[in-house]
Amino acid sequence: MTPKFRALFASVILTSLIAGRAAALDVIVISDLNGSYGSTDYSARIGAAIERIVEIEPDLVISTGDMVAGQRTPNLSDKQVREMWKSFHKAVSDPLKSAGIPFAVTPGNHDASAYGGFERERKIYAQEWLPRKPELDFLVSDDYPFFYAFEMQGITFASLDATTLGPLSGNQMGRLQALGANGDPVVTFSHLPLWPFAIQREREIIGDPTLEKVYIDSGVVLHLSGHHHVFYPGWKDGVAYVSQACLGGGARRLIGTADRSPHSFTHITFEPNGEFDIAVYRGPDFERSTDFRSLPKEIRSPSAVLKRFDLVK
Repeated sequence: MTPKFRALFASVILTSLIAGRAAALDVIVISDLNGSYGSTDYSARIGAAIERIVEIEPDLVISTGDMVAGQRTPNLSDKQVREMWKSFHKAVSDPLKSAGIPFAVTPGNHDASAYGGFERERKIYAQEWLPRKPELDFLVSDDYPFFYAFEMQGITFASLDATTLGPLSGNQMGRLQALGANGDPVVTFSHLPLWPFAIQREREIIGDPTLEKVYIDSGVVLHLSGHHHVFYPGWKDGVAYVSQACLGGGARRLIGTADRSPHSFTHITFEPNGEFDIAVYRGPDFERSTDFRSLPKEIRSPSAVLKRFDLVK
């Protein structure tokens, strides 16, 4: 049986805020699909994952970044960057579009790094995604495909532009606070996580306690992230933090473990009664769910302690 986890916070808050929804909302999360710098090849594993996702027929697919393999020095040419995106769309975006599944993206550091020297890659990222803007109920979209927000079945989803280490740039926190003012539960997704998950990436985080406070005050119930290439369903102070494993190259090890995290995608179901369930499907066939009892009971770092979500009862 697929392991299911329900947060007390979600049970209390979401039940009161989404009561009356007639159907579950199924969301698939994919992350870190890229290969080596400049690569236009995608593993057969990614094709298998997309085929499986289409079979599941979710209401929404989210990418938490690193869809192509930019951010190389010396810089890749415009032609090389365009060719990478062409290959990505062929492998991922187009099959999802053909299946009628909305696809919401957020920039990874290899897609659209905000560090100096990669301005052209950020410009191309925007040019690639503006024509592919999904048909969603947008609440904020003037900075799509970087910071933006939309609503689905009483839940606000917000993409954060987090491709550099440290606090969010610009007025993203203020805009996030404004989104939470209507009282709806909020799900955020970004490339960098707020807290560490993977060995040797402990410092590659947002790591901003002020953002955590904004989360708590603004009704954020779930944050989805990539970059660390490990799967872990964490929980801290009423917010679930779920790190995604990679589908591309570079699987890593969870803090406190010796084994690399299997390639997988995450499946989150928001139930009509307000609870949400989390499952993860591993390659190569993406049929098997990970037994969460095989994961550490907590992820402990100098930045934070994240408890395993199923143990928060």
